[in-house]
Amino acid sequence: MKRISRAFALTIAMAVSTCGQMLQSTSRITESEMIAQFEALVAKAATEDSFSGAVLVAKDGKTIFQKAVGFANKETKLQNKTTTRFNLGSINKSFTSVAIAQLAQQGKLAYADTIVKLLPDYPNKAVAEKVTIHQLLTHTSGLGDYLTRDIAKAKTLRDLLPLFVNQPLLFEPGQKQQYSNSGYVVLGLIIEKLSGRSYYDYVQENIFKPAGMTRTDSFERDQKVGDLAVGYTSMGAEGPQAGPRIANTATLAGKGSSAGGGYSTVEDMLKFANALNANKLLTPEFTEIVFTGGGAQRPAGAGKGGYGFMQNQANGTRIVGNGGGGPGVNAMFRIYSGRGYTVVVLSNYDPPSAERIAGKINEMLVAN
Repeated sequence: MKRISRAFALTIAMAVSTCGQMLQSTSRITESEMIAQFEALVAKAATEDSFSGAVLVAKDGKTIFQKAVGFANKETKLQNKTTTRFNLGSINKSFTSVAIAQLAQQGKLAYADTIVKLLPDYPNKAVAEKVTIHQLLTHTSGLGDYLTRDIAKAKTLRDLLPLFVNQPLLFEPGQKQQYSNSGYVVLGLIIEKLSGRSYYDYVQENIFKPAGMTRTDSFERDQKVGDLAVGYTSMGAEGPQAGPRIANTATLAGKGSSAGGGYSTVEDMLKFANALNANKLLTPEFTEIVFTGGGAQRPAGAGKGGYGFMQNQANGTRIVGNGGGGPGVNAMFRIYSGRGYTVVVLSNYDPPSAERIAGKINEMLVAN
């Protein structure tokens, strides 16, 4: 889940540098011509078997293109649809950051608060007294990661805590930036403490329900869910392997968390974008804070992303979003502020299956 947010910035940077060269003959194309290019792009990737999943492009909140290809379940021959639920990977971090912002908006926390102030019973006092909410959100806390450990039995956020809580900080908080899923588990625990509800119930009632996201949730590993895409991977311990893709079941957590691993559809992710743009989830002030990180100081070399969102500029357009990836999981979510576009690409293949599609669509959008 950690490599993909970095890939978000990289794919946009690559798109900006190459879009002029690749689209000289298609500058200022009509919307119908652009949609035809989207169609050809996805069809070609499906034919090559480099992409399996669903793609959606919207303009001013309304879908102008959507298409699903490949199989949600190869064994049963269940085909992907635009209503299929795909693993989001780290995109769940955006939901977590919005939940934290809601609590901040209500005056229940401040971004400068330390862990110990909000979780007085946090087992590692030395860490809890140093690390702030801002640092957890921006991956500058010094907390490490838990994904290298056995996560198959973890079905609550508390189940994940022992996997990292006693690890020493990798660096002094605020001094560096290093991706940390563990930090977002701690944020989920803070949401539970301040709301008095489980993380899963909180985001259902305060994010998914008001946004109209009826097909978004976290599921237990062995839970039977309709229209849930099985992830297919060729990744081994040493990287991509030769041979057919296999189901990624062995790599999944016991349940998705505040750090990632929940499921959604392209249509629900558009609803999330629309709710953010319409300030249904946060006030305009706090929506801008989650998009930008509030302008708080960061260590040298750190990115300019927001809280649980990445942010980039391309051809004068601000692009805000997030991504997720892992074995059999690749997801990209982008809001083109000021241009009215939203792009969602969800795949049940390894990275860069969704990244490639989102990158090509980005080239067309920023050049047109």
